[in-house]
Amino acid sequence: MACLAACGQEEAVSGPISEEQAIQIGTTIVDQMNAIVAGNAVEQYADQPILYNGFIGWQDALEDIGTYEGTSGGSVSFDDDEVVINVEVLGSSHNATVEIILDSALVSYMGITTNVHYSTGEIMVKAGMNTLIGMGTVFAVLILISLIISCFTFISKFEQKQKTEAPAAAPAADPVVEQIAEKEELSDDTELVAVIAAAIAAYEGAASTDGFVVRSIRKSNKSKWQNA
Repeated sequence: MACLAACGQEEAVSGPISEEQAIQIGTTIVDQMNAIVAGNAVEQYADQPILYNGFIGWQDALEDIGTYEGTSGGSVSFDDDEVVINVEVLGSSHNATVEIILDSALVSYMGITTNVHYSTGEIMVKAGMNTLIGMGTVFAVLILISLIISCFTFISKFEQKQKTEAPAAAPAADPVVEQIAEKEELSDDTELVAVIAAAIAAYEGAASTDGFVVRSIRKSNKSKWQNA
């Protein structure tokens, strides 16, 4: 590739090259590019981004081009800053056009692009597939979002069910209230308390009821015969 650039520079010094000479240079570049890709030597040009990207593009295009069968002419356009060479490539499956852009002195590469020629039917099929994939992805995401939103209803119902099934905690008994209730019960049955205390003291053989305290009196649900 460097030799081609050097040859182009020598011709450019003597004067503008002809279109045939430019197409010949482009054809030689395509042949060498195909040889480099076929020889798996693309990585050797990793430090030269323009050439490296051009070789990778040609390598990817060969999947559709098929077997490289040579070239069939091309076209050239000259500019003050660059020279654009379009080389027509023949392939076993598809033809292609390789666009090679050089500087005006034919020394430095400014770009190499491979454009495969597809039929109208193939273009329509690819466009349809791209549209189908794009729309399918959008609908799939929308369906997923709708499913997630619908799950929120079940989650809310589940949480509400858990709240209703949870047993309510019984309020803790207030010891102050219990003491007041006991005092009220005893204050209503003072005489009965004295009689019961005296009876317990007599049963125990005590001289007085000072050691006995009756805290509460509850009515028994059993009948007299059951108590007997």
